[in-house]
Amino acid sequence: MSTVTEHERLAALRAIEVLDTPPESEFDTIVNGARYLFGCRMATMTMIDANRQWFKARYGVTDCETVRDISFCNQAVANDDTLIISDTTADHKFADNPLVVGPPFIRFYAGVPLRVRHPDGERHATIGTLCVMDDRPHTTTPAQIEMLEGMAHVIEALLEGRRVTKESLRLALARQEALIEVQRAQRLLQHAERMARIGSWRLDLATQQTYWSAQTFAIHGVAANGDTALEDALDYYPQPDRDRLRTVIDTCIKDGRAWDVELDFIDANGRQRRVRALGEPELRDGNTVALLGVIQDITERYHFERRLREVALTDELTGLASRRAFNERLDAALAARGDEPLAVAILDLDRFKEVNDRLGHAAGDEVLRLITSRLRGATYLGDHCAARLGGDEFVVLLHGEHAAGRLAYSIERLLADLRHPIPADDGSIHVSTTIGACIADATHADRSSLLRAADDALYVAKRSRRGTGAIAGVARTLMPQDANAPISRRA
Repeated sequence: MSTVTEHERLAALRAIEVLDTPPESEFDTIVNGARYLFGCRMATMTMIDANRQWFKARYGVTDCETVRDISFCNQAVANDDTLIISDTTADHKFADNPLVVGPPFIRFYAGVPLRVRHPDGERHATIGTLCVMDDRPHTTTPAQIEMLEGMAHVIEALLEGRRVTKESLRLALARQEALIEVQRAQRLLQHAERMARIGSWRLDLATQQTYWSAQTFAIHGVAANGDTALEDALDYYPQPDRDRLRTVIDTCIKDGRAWDVELDFIDANGRQRRVRALGEPELRDGNTVALLGVIQDITERYHFERRLREVALTDELTGLASRRAFNERLDAALAARGDEPLAVAILDLDRFKEVNDRLGHAAGDEVLRLITSRLRGATYLGDHCAARLGGDEFVVLLHGEHAAGRLAYSIERLLADLRHPIPADDGSIHVSTTIGACIADATHADRSSLLRAADDALYVAKRSRRGTGAIAGVARTLMPQDANAPISRRA
């Protein structure tokens, strides 16, 4: 093995882009397996950086990194060889090490180097170790050391797969090559694949048969039984995702274009899933002879992300759209409105703070829910979108005639609908709503200017009289409207 300089070693470490990344189940599983193998209290997958040792995976170790100069793993990396210390207190090199005389009181250490291919492709560099430690001495056996080295080879294969994936989509091939290189750790690597819920596959274009890895069969909910025809594989995808997948496959065969898509999926047991599918061409003499790819079950992540988005777009108390959701809706409406009238109205509750202060926040929440119910029931607003901006402030998006000729009438009806007396010990607290509105036009053509003008109109109405309304650019103050009054006189 050619010698590499410290600068080159650090370049190889950075090339795999693993430093300061979140924990990954594959590496955690291997580290825990190493700890169990030796019966030790601690185990780590350690990366030796310029001035620190950082733990990609750790068990029994609190800190995620320590300084490099007192590191046992630093010695193993420097020697590029397996380091075994049966009793640190009996070794003059380590007896006074701070990690020996102080927490975590290391008495036993066994570490094997982790090597990755240097970016030049010709040499390997030692970038860290897989190690086990304990606070009592140990006597190791050759079989244990051989197994620990085998586990290190598994990690090296996974890191190599990471590097290869960055350059192309040959994750499946890299994993299979890694399995050949580390046959002794084959079952452990398959376990890592199951943990990540990733399966690999290959489609032979001549035979239209697909080879699936064991985890690919597991994702489909069927027993591993050899090859599978392409059409049978496509049957697991409901429309329109089946046609979408067929299109990217045909495009890849024709133009060599790789794909990375998320699709709906129904396994053999009828369970609805969500999968991420990646694929690329396998070329031979310039011709596409097969397709290679991976499939990952991302159902849990997909539903979690959808739930997060739902929470982000919905006001928890009222169930109305949130400020973020309203902004997205307004931006889309402005972009697509053409000649259609569009207006926004900002609503601010009057005396709401008094309700909270005198009757408590539970009573205030009931007021907000009541306002929500009446906004949803305001059919005279036409096809409208109501949202809670926060606190006691709401906003309504209006379309068509309800944003033009009927706007003043609609606001006056709304002012009347949103007046509500709240019983109190000494009478009632009369909650009303003040409204400011603005119609989209050349001057107010974007969300920022439209909402700002509506907000300015709101404060014009407040200065005039609370419980009234104002429209930007219109001098008249809007008053609560009797629901039975004719529309024509309010145009």
